Amino acid sequence: MKASDKRDLWTFIGFIAPGLLIYLFIIAYPICYSVFLSLTDYNPNIGNAHFMGLKNYATVLTMNKGIVDPTQNIPEFVYAFKNNMIVVLVSVFGQIPIGFILAFILYRKQVKATTFFQGMVFLPNFLSTIVIGIMWRLLFMIDGPVARIMQAWTGDPTRQFSLMLEPGKCMIPISIALIWMYTGFYMIIFLANLQKINESMFEAAKIDGASEFQIFYKITIPLLAGSILTSCILAIAGSLKGFALIFALAPEGKQRINTEVLPIFMYRTSFNNAGDPMRYAYGATISNIVVLISVCLICFSNWVGKQLGTDEEY
Repeated sequence: MKASDKRDLWTFIGFIAPGLLIYLFIIAYPICYSVFLSLTDYNPNIGNAHFMGLKNYATVLTMNKGIVDPTQNIPEFVYAFKNNMIVVLVSVFGQIPIGFILAFILYRKQVKATTFFQGMVFLPNFLSTIVIGIMWRLLFMIDGPVARIMQAWTGDPTRQFSLMLEPGKCMIPISIALIWMYTGFYMIIFLANLQKINESMFEAAKIDGASEFQIFYKITIPLLAGSILTSCILAIAGSLKGFALIFALAPEGKQRINTEVLPIFMYRTSFNNAGDPMRYAYGATISNIVVLISVCLICFSNWVGKQLGTDEEY
């Protein structure tokens, strides 16, 4: 090998090595170690581990039956998964459409003081997630501000806000908080992409007699199909790893169990069960299942994007 080739090789290694080492230690190693833990009976008190195959996965999918509702005998994973899918649906079919419509209204200047409204809608993204969770928790307390409004509206001074205590309805307040917090993020994404569209296309459509709805449906949506797919991917990934807002919004006890999603299930299994020697193995198993679900949903989103003629893939 020539001296110049060796210099080029070492230069290449020098540039690639820092990034590769960071990737291996921060991303690749935790992923591989998580898969290893999920396939063993690793005990943190002893330190030894024996290969278990997929037994931990079968255990996680069926453990803690009836923890939410003893009459239904539903495993905790199934209940947390159902709540997580509600969060995904709220994100994809709530935050994104509302953000898209708001962005279109602001871009087309259908309201006055567009800068003010843009800032107000995006404001929650500047706040701490924990602070927002605590704020909504105070609003949704049994005798909190929402309960007081209900009492004034109905004239019943004993009326209480009890949705957070009902397993079948507890995700309604969570959904309201999620939409309020994250809609502005998607609005900014769509607004930035709308500003890249040639204004003459809208003007030509108006000259041809198109209404604002027709412009929105036949021009704006097709042109932003790639941005919509990107937002769906972000919403799915964020929904499946969302932890802080729900954890802060639902206090310890029945309310947190009622609103439990997969990340909180993983947290409770790994760190709230100090007496269980398998807690880390089960926690790693749950995290791997979350990743698998995320990959499946992203692949489905890519498939839908292809059917709609979107060229972007993830």
